[in-house]
Amino acid sequence: MIDLIKAGGLVMYPLIALSVFALAGIMERLIFWVGILRLEQKTAENILTVARQDLKLAAEIAEQSIKVPVGRFLNAPLCLEEPEPELFRLALESSADEELAGMLKGEKLLEAAITLAPLLGLLGTITGLIISFSSLKIGDVAANTKSGSLTQGIGEALITTATGLVIAIFTSAFHRLFLALQDQQAQLFMKCGNQLELIYRQHWQRIQARS
Repeated sequence: MIDLIKAGGLVMYPLIALSVFALAGIMERLIFWVGILRLEQKTAENILTVARQDLKLAAEIAEQSIKVPVGRFLNAPLCLEEPEPELFRLALESSADEELAGMLKGEKLLEAAITLAPLLGLLGTITGLIISFSSLKIGDVAANTKSGSLTQGIGEALITTATGLVIAIFTSAFHRLFLALQDQQAQLFMKCGNQLELIYRQHWQRIQARS
């Protein structure tokens, strides 16, 4: 491993640092999503089930579940004091936007790694080729005296490109996974939000009928 880093030249050091940051970002996102997926569906079903019977009790349960994104999402309209249906829906939409945007915060580091890793790899290859060819004279090529060292120099120069591509591919795979999970959350928010809005509109109609 150390020989590989030395063979790749100076550009290998920022590539190694970038791989460490990317791995740290992936681990943080994995912990984040594992914690969410274990509780989201159960929390949403619990709040909606209670909301069909008692909105005030559902609001209390949602407030107790604010550590979970869907709990904060459903708590935003439920904590309002008898809002009109349009205000209730606006609270749902604004809360969903805020929660979904928050889920993408950790993705910026992964996007940076995916973009920078191949570019750094290409930079290392170019600088490696420049060094290899700058030490070669025309007479050496004709006499075939340094063809072996030239081939070795080109091989070493390509190490950085391979390293950059490996980092980018590995990070991109997890980035796509996290985007798919975020899309799954958006669908859950839409489903739960529509159900809660329907429940509240029925509740609102009963209030209006009594008054």
